[in-house]
Amino acid sequence: MTLVKFNPNNSNKKNGLMPGINDVFDSIFNDTFFSDRMMSRVPATNISESKDHYHLELAAPGLKKEDFKLSLERDVLSVSVEQSLQNDPQERNFNKREFSYNSFVRSFKLPESAEENGIEASYENGVLAINIPKREEAKVQSRQIEIK
Repeated sequence: MTLVKFNPNNSNKKNGLMPGINDVFDSIFNDTFFSDRMMSRVPATNISESKDHYHLELAAPGLKKEDFKLSLERDVLSVSVEQSLQNDPQERNFNKREFSYNSFVRSFKLPESAEENGIEASYENGVLAINIPKREEAKVQSRQIEIK
C-alpha cells in the first residue's frame, strides 16, 4: 500500500477518475531531493571576504585533489572536474543509482583588487577552499580619526 498526501483542493475535482492521482505525480516531480539532483550538477559555493583575502569554498565530496583543475585566464578563475561513469567490476543490476560521476566547470570573475599571483587552493573533507589575496591598495585600512 502506498501512502499519498491528501490535498483537499483536488478531492472535489470532477475531472479525475482517481482523486489524489495528481498528488502522486506532484510529490514525485516536486520532491526537493529529486529537483535538486536534476537542477544542480555543479557544487554549491560559498564566497566570502576577509580583510586580506577573498575566499571560495566549493562543496565537492567524494573527489580527490587530483581530480580538480584550476585555471586562470583574463581575470576568470575556473574550477573543473572531468569524470566519467565508472564501470562496476561486479556488473550489478541497480534498482536505484544516485551516485553520479559528472564533469563540471565553475567560473568566477575576479575583482580588480585580487592579486592573481598569490592564489592558493586546498581540498579537505569534501571542500575545495580557494584563497585569493587582495592587492595591498585594496586592503581595508582602518585608523582612528580625531574629533576637533
